[in-house]
Amino acid sequence: MTLPPYLQHARARDAADPLAAFRDAFVIDDPDTIYMDGNSLGRLPKRTIARLNEAVQNEWGKRLVRGWGEGWMDAPARIGGKIAGLVGAQGDEVLVADSTSVNFYKLVHAALDLRPARRQIVTETVNFPTDAYILQGIAQARNKKITYIDTSDGITIPTDAIVDAIAADDCALVTLTHTAFKSGAVHDMRAITDAAHNAGALVLWDLSHSVGSIPIHLNDCNADLAVGCTYKYLNGGPGAPAFLYVRRDLQAQLRNPIQGWFGQRDQFAMGFDYAPAPGMTRFNVGTPPMLSMLAVETGVDLVLEAGIERLREKSVAQTEFLITLWEEYLAPFGVTLNSPSDPNQRGSHISLGHPDALRIDRALIEEMNVIPDFRYPDNIRFGVAPLYTRFVDVYYAMERMHRVLSERLHEKYSIERPTVT
Repeated sequence: MTLPPYLQHARARDAADPLAAFRDAFVIDDPDTIYMDGNSLGRLPKRTIARLNEAVQNEWGKRLVRGWGEGWMDAPARIGGKIAGLVGAQGDEVLVADSTSVNFYKLVHAALDLRPARRQIVTETVNFPTDAYILQGIAQARNKKITYIDTSDGITIPTDAIVDAIAADDCALVTLTHTAFKSGAVHDMRAITDAAHNAGALVLWDLSHSVGSIPIHLNDCNADLAVGCTYKYLNGGPGAPAFLYVRRDLQAQLRNPIQGWFGQRDQFAMGFDYAPAPGMTRFNVGTPPMLSMLAVETGVDLVLEAGIERLREKSVAQTEFLITLWEEYLAPFGVTLNSPSDPNQRGSHISLGHPDALRIDRALIEEMNVIPDFRYPDNIRFGVAPLYTRFVDVYYAMERMHRVLSERLHEKYSIERPTVT
C-alpha cells in the first residue's frame, strides 16, 4: 500500500492549520497514540490542571466554606451562560447541573406537564439508549405512548418520516438526539421544531454529540428545550456535569419534578415548603459538584476561543479526508461507511462498519495504538476533535486500520464483547 501523497497532504494541511496551536493546550502523554475518541471523552486541557489546583489548594484549602459566597454559587449559571454562546441561546437560558440523564428526566416530565391531555411522545430507534430508557419509564408511569421512528438505512431518519408521525391532536413531546451517537447523522432542527409546534407539541433536543463540534441555533430555530453533556467536545472531564436549556418564555411555566434546595426561591431561609426559584435556577436540584463544575469551564473557554465556525470548518475537512481514505483503501476490505456522505448532514465523528468491527477495534487499540470505539453491532467510531486532532492523526488511523485488515491481525481476538467498548 502506497500512501505518501496522502501523508504529504496531511502534513501540509497541519502546517497551514490556523487552529494548530490549540493542540498544545492539551495533555498529550504519548505522541504516538492516535486518539480518535474525543466524541466519547475529550482530552485533558492543561489549564484545567492549574484551575483545579487553584480550587483545591486556595479556594477549598484556604477559603473553606466561604468559597460558596465567593464564586461557587454562581458557577452553574456563569458556565451555562458561556455554553449558551455555543448553542445559539441567551445567557440566561442555559444552566450547568446534574447529568444529561437527570436533566433529560427533568425536562421530559416538565414538558408533559404542559400538555397533560396529550399522550403521544415521538422519538427514534437510533436515539441514545439512556434517553430511550428514561422515556420508557416515564411513559409507563404517566400512561403515555411512545411512537418510535425507525431508520431504513441504519444511518439516517428522513425528516418527513418524523413529521408524518406527529399526531396533531395528541402529540405532547418530540425528542430526538440532534447528532446520532452511532452514525453522526444530524437532524434538521428547524424543520422538525416547526412541525412539532404546528401540531401543538414541544421539542426536546439532546445535543450531547453536537455541542462543541457543530454550530447550533436553538433560538433561531425557536427550540423549546435541550440537554447536553460537557465531557465530549467540551473536554470537561469524565462524568462532568451536563447542561440544560429552556427557552426564556417557557421557564416560568415549567415545574422541575425534582424539587431540591438549590432550586428553591429563598434557599438559605431553609423554609419547609418549596417555592421554585425564578428563571433557570429552578432547574437546579442539589449541591453542585464544584471541582467537576470548574473543570467544565476551562474546556468551554477553549472552544469559545477557537470559535465554533472555525472548528466546524476544520472538522468537515478532516472527516472528508477520512472518507477519502476509507473509500480508496478500506472499502475493498468490505468496510462500509455508516455515516452520511454529505458533510451538511453529519457531525464530527465517522462510523465505519464491518462484520468483524469489534475485533478490528480491539486490534487497533491493543496493537496499533489507535483509540476509536465500538458501538454495536458493527460500528467503529472515529471522532474528530478539531481542537487537538491533526490531519496526520486521521491519516495514521486509516493507515493502521488498513494494516490490521491486510495482515488479518484482528482474527486473533475474541468475538466476546468486553465490558467497555
